[in-house]
Amino acid sequence: MNPLERYAPLVDDRDAFFAACERPLPSVVRVNPIKAPRSRVCDAFDEEGVGYEPVTWNDSLLRLDERGPGTTWPYYHGWIHGQEEVSAFPATVLDPQPGERVWDACAAPGSKTTQLSALMDDTGIVVGNDNNLGRLSALRHNAERLGVTNLVVTHQDGRSFSLKPFDFDEFDRALVDAPCSCEGTCRKNPTALEGWTLNHVHGVAGVQKGILSRAIQATKPGGTVVYSTCTFAPEENEAVIDYVLENEDCKVVPFETPLETAPGVTEWEDETFDPAVTDTHRVYPHFNDTGGFYCAKLEVTA
Repeated sequence: MNPLERYAPLVDDRDAFFAACERPLPSVVRVNPIKAPRSRVCDAFDEEGVGYEPVTWNDSLLRLDERGPGTTWPYYHGWIHGQEEVSAFPATVLDPQPGERVWDACAAPGSKTTQLSALMDDTGIVVGNDNNLGRLSALRHNAERLGVTNLVVTHQDGRSFSLKPFDFDEFDRALVDAPCSCEGTCRKNPTALEGWTLNHVHGVAGVQKGILSRAIQATKPGGTVVYSTCTFAPEENEAVIDYVLENEDCKVVPFETPLETAPGVTEWEDETFDPAVTDTHRVYPHFNDTGGFYCAKLEVTA
């Protein structure tokens, strides 16, 4: 059975959902203002005959008509970065400010990490952490190509992340774009569902709870933590938020977004979740012609 069948009761239009999941994903790039303003990128695309259109909800994103981003010289110069449209959602919600201390708990290969640096005008500090040493090489490569200088790369398990190497003991903000079952990436990776098992969903949910708990603990009172995944599974989304609401000092922060989204679900199979999860957001592929995503915004209350 197609694993996506289990989520049919959650969507508003079953046929539109499955049809969208089978379509190829549009090619999208993020303009990197550290290297070039959007106007300069657009001029370069015009000169090269690259067709594009702006993404209405985010000024830094452009949808390309045909060519992939890696075939253009602005890519090699670090003016742009290929990034799935909905992947730019969590960093935008986190809204880091110049000069702040920000932790990206699961950073590699670096699309969101370098986006955070750009939003901060390449000031302050972004700590990009990942427990996969091989993937960290991609993070370093992307940061160098994009001209990011405020990034510190660490190799730790996010569940037990230590601030000992630093001269501060808490972050202003944290992003947990957690490892997940990746069901929402099926449009760009048709094999994403081939190895899917419910055991993996349950197993990775435990990891997600640990990393998000540590992010809340490592962020200052009043600070912001954003949690996101590219899966539809409530076990990895609302259930994780429900867990930290019960076990950590935090609360859900409602937020508005120009993206079309659905509210988080409060019931799934035999489980019920804190009503506050309705202020989290589900992005289904047929809503905005993107991949699937989930995003929640938390405030540390201790």
